[in-house]
Amino acid sequence: MTRRAQQVPLVCHGHSRPIVEVSYSPVTEDGYFLMSASKDGKPMIRDGESGDWIGTFEGHKGAVWTASLNQPATHALTGSADFSARVWNAITGDELYSFQHKHIVRTAQFSKDSHHILTGGMEKKLRIYNLSRPDADPEVIDNLSSAIRSALWFQNDTLLLSSHSDKAGISIWDKRTLSLVRELETPAPVTCMELSQDGRWMTACAGRDILFWETAKMEVVKTHTMEFSIESASLHPNADKFVAGGEDMWVRLHDFRTGEELECNKGHHGPVHCVQFAPDGVSYASGSEDGTIRIWSTITATEQEDVTDSAKQLENLTVETNGMEQPISST
Repeated sequence: MTRRAQQVPLVCHGHSRPIVEVSYSPVTEDGYFLMSASKDGKPMIRDGESGDWIGTFEGHKGAVWTASLNQPATHALTGSADFSARVWNAITGDELYSFQHKHIVRTAQFSKDSHHILTGGMEKKLRIYNLSRPDADPEVIDNLSSAIRSALWFQNDTLLLSSHSDKAGISIWDKRTLSLVRELETPAPVTCMELSQDGRWMTACAGRDILFWETAKMEVVKTHTMEFSIESASLHPNADKFVAGGEDMWVRLHDFRTGEELECNKGHHGPVHCVQFAPDGVSYASGSEDGTIRIWSTITATEQEDVTDSAKQLENLTVETNGMEQPISST
């Protein structure tokens, strides 16, 4: 039986409880960074390429459900079971603002221009805070029928997207009027949503289905059904691959066009709650119930092995010169 090559990931320790969200920054002058949210209440920032720990944001008194960076990676945003969303200086680690809620905050996102934040959670409300006037009351979309699971800014911050904990579908809201624009149908409640860097694609997980929307018309152009419930999925920046993780503890890389499984990465010791591609597409991160983050190469283990074998064959090639065998230079 042929042994299938297995990838060895970078393993990032430090959290003491399950990882519930991982989030990469865009590429900046200083590289890119990886944020992690954990039930241990200690969100962390790491070097996005190496996974090396940079710092921990101290202050939350409960599980942290969401953690992300703004576009230039100068500020961090977290949401917690302590009923607060907090904005931090991502360079010094200092807390800048704390916005109190009346229930658990499950999702929090910076606007593209970093001037506003969007929050949602168990309170069944979406809130928009203006960071230039942090003491002012937020704009609120309330009277929702279900708790908010995730929320995103959309279309250059003119629209909002939200999904719900126990209700199928994705809601689209007008940021200016705070009114509902459209409801997108999904087969089950959506556990995660992701917009591509160029804004062309939206990826969402609903039960066993991974759905891909082309955002110009907000139409589903592809659906991939897994054999188990999926918690998170991420589309490669080139839109040619996607990665998915869920209850079976494995992280799977697929071809976007055909749906073919390219690699099944094993190593986590609990359900995989979150996955995301790095902004350069070279790697992707996964976070699990086991409290670890693992960073995997987008080049599969088999492809890496093939490259190594080819290099060895080239080194071993010989020619006879003056009756003696000499290796051919690989340069």
